[in-house]
Amino acid sequence: MSADRRASIVAADKKYVWHPYTPMDRYIDVTDPLVVDRAEGCLLFDVDGRSYIDAMSSWWVATLGHNHPRLVRALTEQAQRLCHSSLAGATHEAAARLAEELVSVAPQGLSRVFYSDDGSTAVESAVKMAAQFWFNEGRFSKKKFVALDGAFHGETIGAASLGGIEVFRRPYAGVLFDCLRAPEPSEADAYTSVFNAIERMIVERADEIAAVVLEPLVQGAVGMRMYPAHHLKRMRELCTHHNVLLIVDEVFTGYGRTGTMWACDQAGICPDILCVAKGFSGGMLPMAATLVTEQVFDAFRGAPDRAFFYGHSYCGNPLGSAVAREVLAVFRDEQIVEGVRAKALMIQKAFDDLALMPGVRSVRSLGMIGALDLAESASYLGQTGWRVYDEARKRGAYLRPLGDVVYVAPPLNIPDVQLDRLLAIVKESVSAAVGGP
Repeated sequence: MSADRRASIVAADKKYVWHPYTPMDRYIDVTDPLVVDRAEGCLLFDVDGRSYIDAMSSWWVATLGHNHPRLVRALTEQAQRLCHSSLAGATHEAAARLAEELVSVAPQGLSRVFYSDDGSTAVESAVKMAAQFWFNEGRFSKKKFVALDGAFHGETIGAASLGGIEVFRRPYAGVLFDCLRAPEPSEADAYTSVFNAIERMIVERADEIAAVVLEPLVQGAVGMRMYPAHHLKRMRELCTHHNVLLIVDEVFTGYGRTGTMWACDQAGICPDILCVAKGFSGGMLPMAATLVTEQVFDAFRGAPDRAFFYGHSYCGNPLGSAVAREVLAVFRDEQIVEGVRAKALMIQKAFDDLALMPGVRSVRSLGMIGALDLAESASYLGQTGWRVYDEARKRGAYLRPLGDVVYVAPPLNIPDVQLDRLLAIVKESVSAAVGGP
């Protein structure tokens, strides 16, 4: 019966579903997809009952694993009371309490919370806030944004305009706004040349620049590129000195992924605007927030036309708010961030060992992220990583690569025995795919 059910699902999927980031001809003609039936903890179960360790937290959202019982309970209880209410001239307890609790754990200095739907809209909100901030302040020339080469900040037009991954930008080149772009980093200088270039832009063009936008410490989608925290601290100092806003995109790096609650914490800084999503709601519901300082918020007060005329139908949705509150409670009660440190050492050691394998060009790790390159100039369109994906799937892990970059970003609370098994699967799969002992 399971074979018939699987075949029926795959047939409907291939006939009707358009998948994200997927060459559809190959998918329809060749791919034998993983058909997920249920999930629990760090495991996905397919319709045949086979389990797979979720090595990438289902696109980085399931930071507490799947179907955490406390999150399921919070969702169920909220659904019985209030599923949705507009925040337009009204409020509800879940959204109000969540904002209060989020500010209490955010970098000190952030004081206001604007809700949206996902990481892209959190960044889109930040872009519009920064642009209108300077408009409201009468600084009409400050319209430019600075972002890194290889940046990824989301899918909406504003967020995609900040992006620096060419294959994602090319089809929309005539629609996206121009961005001041820092160059690609050199391995030799660990991003020093990149941030030197941004410093020159800020010094020379501060009157034009609205904000610098950064993925703190880790550029995720371009291949888990990592840079030291002192560069982030330096950017905070420069932006403050030259009156430029600093927007930090913690959609991936926030909520313990880098080993601290926020990547910003490792630099000891507070941005003017911070974006959060993905782990924010524990992978349960689309939910995001953009946090700002009181200085930014104050620029939108006064006459009615100074208001932030922007929002989403599901802004502050009660279901998402209730779950996001419970995520914070689980982080406190189960000491999630504290538990990351020991697991991070396991990942670091495993990837250091992988550096010695034939075919592995380079490795890096930070917190609950480990990554390796299987080509000298790892490409998102590269196919080597997909051979590792196939081998890992045979061995019981869902290990989606970034082209030639193979990485792990498992749930933060993955049991040590499962993490050890995942890291062993990575080693076995790399060996099988590219050679070696």
